[in-house]
Amino acid sequence: MLERKRLKGRTQVTFVLPADSPDGPVSVVGDFNDWNPAVHPLQVRGDGMRAATVVLPARSVHSFRYLGTGDHWFDDDRADGHDGSNSRVNT
Repeated sequence: MLERKRLKGRTQVTFVLPADSPDGPVSVVGDFNDWNPAVHPLQVRGDGMRAATVVLPARSVHSFRYLGTGDHWFDDDRADGHDGSNSRVNT
């Protein structure tokens, strides 16, 4: 799930997954962090969900995926779109 907050000239995007699905650590990786899983690991928040927040330029489109334990790559079913191999987020 994607949550957005508009900022002046930018958009804060929060990538959200349930705390227990999938098991183990998960990172959001994409063109905004050079596909580096160490940059945006999802952290458990107060509502029991896991999340990572990224600030992106307004009116832009970015590719991303999630990377879980055991090199398990997966997409976000609620993303703004898909380009064949990646999820897409529109700011």
